[in-house]
Amino acid sequence: MITNDTIVALATAQGMGAIGVIRLSGEQALSICQQVFKGKNLEAQPSHTIHYGHIVDGEKVIDEVMVSIFRAPKSFTTEDVVEIACHGSPFIQEQIQQLLLQHGARLANPGEFTLRAFLNGRIDLSQAEAVADLIASNSAAAHEIALKQMRGGFSNQIKDLRAQLVNFASYIELELDFSEEDVEFADRTKLVELIRFIQTHLRPLIESFKLGNVIKNGVPVAIAGKPNAGKSTLLNALLNEERAIVSDIAGTTRDTIEEVLNIDGVSFRFIDTAGLRDTVDTIEKIGVQRSYEKIKTATVLLYITDAGNIASESDLAEELQAAASFGLPYLVVANKSDLCSDAMHMQLQNTQNVLLVSAKENAGIADLKQFLSHLILSEKVKTADHTVTNIRHYQALQDAYSSLDQVLQGIDHKITTDLIAFELKNALNYLGQISGEVTNDEILGNIFSKFCIGK
Repeated sequence: MITNDTIVALATAQGMGAIGVIRLSGEQALSICQQVFKGKNLEAQPSHTIHYGHIVDGEKVIDEVMVSIFRAPKSFTTEDVVEIACHGSPFIQEQIQQLLLQHGARLANPGEFTLRAFLNGRIDLSQAEAVADLIASNSAAAHEIALKQMRGGFSNQIKDLRAQLVNFASYIELELDFSEEDVEFADRTKLVELIRFIQTHLRPLIESFKLGNVIKNGVPVAIAGKPNAGKSTLLNALLNEERAIVSDIAGTTRDTIEEVLNIDGVSFRFIDTAGLRDTVDTIEKIGVQRSYEKIKTATVLLYITDAGNIASESDLAEELQAAASFGLPYLVVANKSDLCSDAMHMQLQNTQNVLLVSAKENAGIADLKQFLSHLILSEKVKTADHTVTNIRHYQALQDAYSSLDQVLQGIDHKITTDLIAFELKNALNYLGQISGEVTNDEILGNIFSKFCIGK
């Protein structure tokens, strides 16, 4: 990895806007910018200052700009960083970048500014990944989780646990050097206590991934049920817009429709599915099959039923059984509540996992949103110290936990020290992968290639 040259990229979004920011980082950032800047001598200015001037190509003025200076090591990358705030014309931005390239800068790779921050020790790897998560966050909950991780709380916890394990691993390694003398430097009882202590901290992190993943990517909610129960009408009511086609003809929805709605800071991905029934219609049959496939990927099921068609306890039991059969957290949404009898209305109100609504009249929609919000936020996302949202971290935590299990079994069965040392090394390696204490170019390339250029 080349890290001693100077890189440049557009730091703001592509396209036209009021302002564009072009960022340089590297040893020559100030001198390269000075060659195209007409104004103060930038190389003589102190850090964290802003200067007015013009970007010029010889005698030709390209734009009127403000230039910010961040001298090493007090910058995002810990290198000299210059940020040029210009007008947001794509043509102007491109002209300035080309000038900087002509004077010795190199176009930055995706995520290369953050990569340099990591390689220069300003942030660890999990914090670097949190930068990308923060940029991509589209809800309050996802933003909060990414912000906590970027501040280093999660990685600091892992580093502390790993440091405690390193101490014992060094004693185990020492035993290998004196294997012929049959001595024990590491107290096995204390090692077992430490491993169990570490596992009690790893387990909640591992378990938090299921929730953290859906918070990060949006909670998939399947809207399913028999044809003409009002699934599409309910989706429109939730979104407060006519998103899905609604008609009295059963089987109108032939394919799945997905839309995202933010409720109490959490993104929910609602999936309106085709009505579930046996059909000879070829197109509708494909839609029904896709519905079952989508329901399998959902985290929550809203099973929509026509309240007007529920006339007895056996009808209600049948609907509850149909909803429960999918094996997901579910709510039976008894739609068209205005059409059911008073007696059945009372019974539905008092039945667990059933909510009465009238999507057409917008009645009960607020209660439905509250149910979904409570279902997710009752997991205490907002108060959790650390929630794992990254699949790489989740896998590393699982592998570390498994290796520690192997150490415990090895001690219990009195296996040889070299095998215990092997599993301890594995556990340390997996924990080190999270923060980047143990890594390689392939892992780094995979992580930072997903970043946008300029970050």
